[in-house]
Amino acid sequence: MLARIFCPSKTAMQSGKAKSVGWVLEFEPTDARRQDPLMGWTQTADTEGQVRLSFGTKEEAVRYADQHGIAFQLIDAKPAKRILKAYADNFAFGRKVPWTH
Repeated sequence: MLARIFCPSKTAMQSGKAKSVGWVLEFEPTDARRQDPLMGWTQTADTEGQVRLSFGTKEEAVRYADQHGIAFQLIDAKPAKRILKAYADNFAFGRKVPWTH
């Protein structure tokens, strides 16, 4: 039973960082997924894949995994790459792609 501890990234549908501040412990899948012959749904016998634990800090998640004897892989969060732009850059004279409207 191997788990991943990581800080989730923000989704493409949000501009803020609301759900990306905590840490998550998820278990790696141990059983392959297969297709149900009747309905075509994906099924698996792995119930640990449904477990997703949330923690406030990385240390809490690591402590929980250590206390319960769970082998884990720690994936550190990458710093966000900030691109500073201004609206006026869309109309700048030295644009790489010329303004065509």
